[in-house]
Amino acid sequence: MLSKLREKLRLLSDYNKLAHIEKIARRYFVMNSFDGVLAILGILVGSLIAGAPAALVVSTGIAAGIAMGVSGIWGAYLTERAERQKEIRDLERATLTKLKATQIERAAKAAVVIIALVDGIAPLAAALIVLMPFLILRPFLALQQIYYLSIGIAFAALFMLGVFLGNLSRENIIKMGLIMILAGLASVGLSYILLGTVVA
Repeated sequence: MLSKLREKLRLLSDYNKLAHIEKIARRYFVMNSFDGVLAILGILVGSLIAGAPAALVVSTGIAAGIAMGVSGIWGAYLTERAERQKEIRDLERATLTKLKATQIERAAKAAVVIIALVDGIAPLAAALIVLMPFLILRPFLALQQIYYLSIGIAFAALFMLGVFLGNLSRENIIKMGLIMILAGLASVGLSYILLGTVVA
């Protein structure tokens, strides 16, 4: 059992070297986590302004997360598959060699599946993390406290994504975290201005 797992991991490592899976999946993860957090942040602000009950916030947020997840998997799979097939065809023409059933083709197929899954899971996971207070703390805290706690978690998640990017690019991690928070503040500010006018 353990030897089979090691073999799978070794194979995945080989695929990663051939198809650069980690680099692309990392990019998709950050982008779609960012989208997921901002989407739920918008739902939270809109719901807070409208005075929506907890059940509506949870159902709307999870539905949005699922929609983004399905969209991410579907879109990334089709897009990445088309790109990989083009790369293989171009390589076949350049080398005058058929690559069907080769390690290169298998690595490309693995890349398509892994990247599509990351693309879909990232926004749904981000949505669930931000909504966690609504899911587990509803019996213990007032609704307004839960709203503010979820919004705080959303900003913390944005900051951590910025830290991750700053660490990756060897830039100032605090600066990158604050830049991501600025995006969240812009989203909240615009939501308050636009939704506040509509609701009023």
